Amino acid sequence: GFRSGGLSVCRQGRGTLPCKPGFSEDVYKVVLPDITEKGQPLFNVRFFDCGRDGLVRLECSNPNDFRIEADGVIYAVRSFQHSTLSTLNLLITATDTTTQQQWVTQDLKEIAFPSRNTASQLKRMKRDWVIPPINVPENSRGPFPLELVRIRSDHDKNRSLRYSVTGPGADQPPTGIFIIDPISGELSVNNPLDREHIPTFHLRAHAVDLNGNQVENPIDIVINVIDMNDNRPEFTHQIWNGTVPEGSKPGTFVMTVTSVDKDDPRTGNGMLRYKILSQNPESPTSNMFTINNKTGGIITVAAGLDREKVPQYTLIIQATDMEGNPVYGLSNTATAVIRVTDVNDNPPEFAAETFFGEVPENRVNVIVANLTVTDKDQPNTQAWNAVYKITGGDPTGRFSVPTDPTTNEGLVTVVKPIDYEISRTYVLMVEARNEVPLARGIHSPRQSTATVSIRVIDVNESPYFEPNPKLIKLEEGVMSEATLTTFTAQDPDRFMQQSIRYSKLSDPANWLRIDPNTGRITTIAVLDRESPFVRNNLYNATFLASDNGVPPASGTGTLQIYLLDINDNAPKVFPQEAEICEKPEPNAINITALDGDLNPNAGPFAFELAHRPSDVRRNWTITRISGDYAQVSLKIGFLESGIYEIPIIITDSGNLPMSNTSYLRVKVCQCDINGDCTDQQHIIAAGLGTGAIISILLCIIILLILVLLFVVWMKRRDKERQAKQLLIDPEDDVRDNILKYDEEGGGEEDQDYDLSQLQQPDTIEPDAIKPVGIRRLDERPLHPEPQYPMRSAAPHPGDIGDFINEGLKAADNDPTAPPYDSLLVFDYEGSSSTAGSLSSLNSSSSGGDQDYDYLNDWGPRFRKLADMYGGSDD
Repeated sequence: GFRSGGLSVCRQGRGTLPCKPGFSEDVYKVVLPDITEKGQPLFNVRFFDCGRDGLVRLECSNPNDFRIEADGVIYAVRSFQHSTLSTLNLLITATDTTTQQQWVTQDLKEIAFPSRNTASQLKRMKRDWVIPPINVPENSRGPFPLELVRIRSDHDKNRSLRYSVTGPGADQPPTGIFIIDPISGELSVNNPLDREHIPTFHLRAHAVDLNGNQVENPIDIVINVIDMNDNRPEFTHQIWNGTVPEGSKPGTFVMTVTSVDKDDPRTGNGMLRYKILSQNPESPTSNMFTINNKTGGIITVAAGLDREKVPQYTLIIQATDMEGNPVYGLSNTATAVIRVTDVNDNPPEFAAETFFGEVPENRVNVIVANLTVTDKDQPNTQAWNAVYKITGGDPTGRFSVPTDPTTNEGLVTVVKPIDYEISRTYVLMVEARNEVPLARGIHSPRQSTATVSIRVIDVNESPYFEPNPKLIKLEEGVMSEATLTTFTAQDPDRFMQQSIRYSKLSDPANWLRIDPNTGRITTIAVLDRESPFVRNNLYNATFLASDNGVPPASGTGTLQIYLLDINDNAPKVFPQEAEICEKPEPNAINITALDGDLNPNAGPFAFELAHRPSDVRRNWTITRISGDYAQVSLKIGFLESGIYEIPIIITDSGNLPMSNTSYLRVKVCQCDINGDCTDQQHIIAAGLGTGAIISILLCIIILLILVLLFVVWMKRRDKERQAKQLLIDPEDDVRDNILKYDEEGGGEEDQDYDLSQLQQPDTIEPDAIKPVGIRRLDERPLHPEPQYPMRSAAPHPGDIGDFINEGLKAADNDPTAPPYDSLLVFDYEGSSSTAGSLSSLNSSSSGGDQDYDYLNDWGPRFRKLADMYGGSDD
């Protein structure tokens, strides 16, 4: 140890055999000068290697201050003064690089417990000693147990003591590493130590007597495990991936590789250094990259990175501890894969200088030619994708060159129709570029431009009319066989000898004819502007022109005829029907005129009443309100209800005026206080059209058929009811049966007729044959049968006729009654009828003295009664 500037170097063990490997001295004691310079040799340590020439490596335990060379000379690593050092043990380790056997110098020191005065408790106790740490090299090969230090107390001279140690590594986990001789106090290590596992142990030494009484204060002992270079550097990744753009300048950063060493980084055992062992491929030079030996950063050191030549480099990186000492340092390797990324340093180049193609005329969206290019850059990237541009030969923009995304070819495409008669060939200049600009300093070569020669193929084109549509103006009324115009078509195929023929494609009114050879259009009917085929004075006809090419082609043209109006339509009164009241107020009818012509061949109009018949001007008068309207009114104070036709002469304002007599049908009716007609019947025209007459006749025939079927059905129903009555009372003769014809009222005294029974006609069901107890829904409610007095004489048929006529008139004037031609049911006749009550048939009188011959005058419906009760007794 250092004592006043001295250094003690100890070794472990002594050699007993003539050639036992080991150090020459047990302890090397060196006195250092007051000032030691850096690099100054201090002393020499001799080691007997017993023939292991060059296989034994010497290491010192304090490489920060001292360095030992292979010849055993120890040098100072730094400058220091002896006052800065206390006693220091420097351990020298010799390691056989073949068998890894180690020899370590060791000094067995003695640790004494600090003395204390036990005689007087009043004296202040001396402060405990501070024991310097004990340094123990890791991975020692023994022999074990290996003595480290001796603990001694001054009291062991007077009595026997027992020594012990406590703490982790002794009596605490991991137990058994350190042991102490309880009598001698020698502390030993029992197993090799591993600094990477536990770098420091903190123990406490105890001294007790035989009774277990503590005789000394415990002493803290710190044992530091001295690091040995027993761990190789380990890269965090075995394969490192990095990229660098091609063409990068020297000094461009690529990537950083790192490794770790479990040894103490404060010593050379954990200080790493990096270097590149190899580069593959060695192109263009073997030293394209360099690495920072301390940080592991890789940069480029040479120019010439070309992805198209070398896309990837593989570097073997080595990390070595002991600051990269190739002799004593441990090393490990990893692989660095550096991929050279692409930049646009290669322009696209056409595979040929000239490309050829052909296209039929008038075709669009067709591919004419495929332009093939080559690009050495990475496929399917912006530096490889080609963009084509037409730089010449297409001033009208009839072509485009999109890019095929799969093949990167340029597709020359027709986007506008090409006319063979205008240009037969096209020569395009096309330039190819990339989606991104070329790298700096690189220019497009001549191969990036190509020529495209396109031949146009002539095809048979359709004839076309010029102009289309063609407009001509004519006055209507043009007679047939008149020539209107010549409508011809042109053939765009100037280099083909062809003829054109014409035909009519559309002529809605069938007015026109076209000459198939000359295209001359003539009329075959009179042109009428008022025809329904004329819209807004225009009549459209379509014609077809066809050539005789192979295959034939045709084109259509439209002829528009603008028809000028002439005064060829006479005006007519409008409206044609009207209503006024019988009395003068209100009695005015506003009328106008309808004229198919246009102004000035239409209004203003002149209105005048006809002279015939004479009563027209006597009963009516007409007043002109404006040029288009007039008012017709009654001239007399009263006119009987009815339908009147008033002839009115209307004259238009044409250059050659046209007049026409048209009839205004007027219904004169009775009016209420509001001036509205009370008669709901419609005006029936005196002169109906043929269609209206046929419709009315069909309705009448259908109605008659329905009535006939209804009558037949009623007769069949009457027979069935009579048969039922015979079945009910078979013993009575039919003529002797009393038939109940419902309730007829109380005679002539009951004049309050219930007309509501006439408002809901039911099926024709004669009361004479209605069975007893059967009533319709529209009949009066049932009441107890009244007993009517006996009629003395039969009524005259005229009384019944008057009653029926009165009921008919009341029904006609009733607005809620059914239509006037419906069947009216007269259920309740009152109580004052002059006819005798039929109830007399059920009285005690036999009725044999009555005369029933008058029943024959009542019609066929009473003939049955006449047969039953009239005539002879038979």
